[in-house]
Amino acid sequence: MPFCVNCGGNLAAEARFCANCGQPVVGGVNPATSAVIPPPAPLEYTIQGDNLQVVRVKMKPGQEIFAEAGKMVYKTANVSWESRMTGQSLGDKIWGAVKRKLMGESLFWTYFRASSDGEVGFAGSYPGRIQAFELTPGQSVLVQRDAFVCAQHSVQVDIALVKRIGAGFFGGEGFILEKLTGPGAAFIHAGGDFIEFPLKPGEVLQVDTGCIVAFDASVDYDIQLAGGIRTAIFGGEGFFLATLTGPGRVIIQSLTLEKLRRELAPTQTGGDEHGPLGALGGILSSED
Repeated sequence: MPFCVNCGGNLAAEARFCANCGQPVVGGVNPATSAVIPPPAPLEYTIQGDNLQVVRVKMKPGQEIFAEAGKMVYKTANVSWESRMTGQSLGDKIWGAVKRKLMGESLFWTYFRASSDGEVGFAGSYPGRIQAFELTPGQSVLVQRDAFVCAQHSVQVDIALVKRIGAGFFGGEGFILEKLTGPGAAFIHAGGDFIEFPLKPGEVLQVDTGCIVAFDASVDYDIQLAGGIRTAIFGGEGFFLATLTGPGRVIIQSLTLEKLRRELAPTQTGGDEHGPLGALGGILSSED
């Protein structure tokens, strides 16, 4: 998609001016359409808190970020906001809304833009932590469904299908993951505390299904049976483990939303948090 070489914002096919910064487009054609999208101006932010963290974003005049609906905690009065669908055509907007629903997100993104120096804060919906990613142009990271909080306008949020049917059915996250592609800063939220593993080429990490927060696009993701039948049935960890093979970074969480729900309402569920069809069912319905 054409982009502005000044601010990195998307351009309409025949645009002569950037709708984001007003920069003229020479000859009505972006001269760097085939080049890598340039990184936007660095985003100033801090992450505060322990059990339910808040990311505080310091916005400069003209800066724009977008967020999942309902994640905003506060904003200064000079930061404007509006909800809108992404895409140039009606078909693009509808398809984008369908993909966001499959990812467990809202149908609309909420966009925040500062007219002067301002601030806006975002948080998750349950106890956990916020992870920031400083993505370079073209760099991608895969994250669990429902994890996205906010990002700079230059970041692309798209749907990602797992490569293997087995991983889709039994991997805890279903067939659907979210793919965040740079350039720009992006923020996600997940439960409990985080542990980060920098995997070397060929190095394997086995993780309880559902505990994966994020991993680099270079990491191979699959599932396998958790030991023998007796261990799978009586081990209390479920029938399957997620297998992640390097190279790349992997981030896991100590508390899943399903575990939290089970502990708060222990009589409503039994067994481990993910049955074989539960992952598929999570795609078709979302309570958040």
